[in-house]
Amino acid sequence: MTFFAPRLDRIKLSPSYAATQKVRELQAQGRDIIKLTMGEPDFPTPDNVKRAAVEAIARNETRYTTVDGTQELKEAVRAKFKRENGLDYARDQIAASSGSKQIMFNAMMATLTPGDEVLILAPHWVSYPDMVLVADGTPKIIVCSEKNGFKLTPAQLDAAITPRTKWLVFNSPSNPCGAVYSRAEIKALADVLLRHPQVWILCDDIYEHLLYGEREFATIAQVEPALYDRTLTVNGVSKTYAMTGWRIGFAGGPRELIRNMAKLQSQSSYNPCSISQAAAVEALTGPQEYVRMRALEFQQRRDVMIPLLNAAPGLTCRNPEGALYSFPNCSGALGKKTPNGKTLATEQDFALYLLDNGVAGVQGEAYGLSPHVRLSFATDLETLKEGCRRIQRACAALK
Repeated sequence: MTFFAPRLDRIKLSPSYAATQKVRELQAQGRDIIKLTMGEPDFPTPDNVKRAAVEAIARNETRYTTVDGTQELKEAVRAKFKRENGLDYARDQIAASSGSKQIMFNAMMATLTPGDEVLILAPHWVSYPDMVLVADGTPKIIVCSEKNGFKLTPAQLDAAITPRTKWLVFNSPSNPCGAVYSRAEIKALADVLLRHPQVWILCDDIYEHLLYGEREFATIAQVEPALYDRTLTVNGVSKTYAMTGWRIGFAGGPRELIRNMAKLQSQSSYNPCSISQAAAVEALTGPQEYVRMRALEFQQRRDVMIPLLNAAPGLTCRNPEGALYSFPNCSGALGKKTPNGKTLATEQDFALYLLDNGVAGVQGEAYGLSPHVRLSFATDLETLKEGCRRIQRACAALK
């Protein structure tokens, strides 16, 4: 008899975390590795946010709070949803957790039973399927083709829904491919969902403010108010405000769902960090001008990176419309031999080959779609350029 629970056999360590940890180990050994693995803004947390945390400590706000967020944080989240998304939630429809991942994990744990299906769009964030599996659900992967911009079509959605479908997980802008759905595209999907009242929607909007060009953000419950009562709108401060380590995520949704998520959280992590909550209040209610400025800087990095990747023999890369990542197709490099005579049979071989050449990415298989590799552009321009030069040299050396 094994000591460990069988549920652990259903899941794996986060591949993006594993890749980042591997890079840290290599760097500690003195290897020169450019790390393009993590979706973490490289900007500092804004000064006003840091000051708010220090002031909260000085006020001794270091005790337990309400399990799913202070009144002040919930009011700040309510105001954010109203101001930016046109969504009106009461305070008891708001939940805060230690990151948006915990919000989503709570939602799956609170609702799924064996046999329940969750629709997940590939390419997808690495954690979606594993959260479903831990919660006894069945991930049902819908492959969204590169030809269609990695986007789900209404026909695909309609064909995938069964009487057992409980959730659709929807992420725009998308990690890992940067796809952004227009209002019209979201409305077309919403029209399908209206015909299937048993399907709830988990809308992961964490990259909301990382949009490029003239694109505008829209979220499902905003585009189709008839879906408001079965949509959990998830967001957080990590990407928008460069607060990944502060661990604050939040959501707005139906009262009963929010109540049961809080019930679950009360018996797991309890409240999010009180100091982080105070900082998040300032992030959401304080000056917002730098949000757009930082998005423009990410856009500049994207505009430098994509042509350089497309100049690498064997790689083709769509221009991401949002988020922090490029997702080049490496099929043109597969089947070729390295200078050491090894044939690159898989995208994992290709990712390891790039690592040997001083650049770390994450293979597309981790995101449900091959043959690709995810490369973050959340780093300074000079590092990004050098990383792309290394990729070009490595690809040019293949035979």
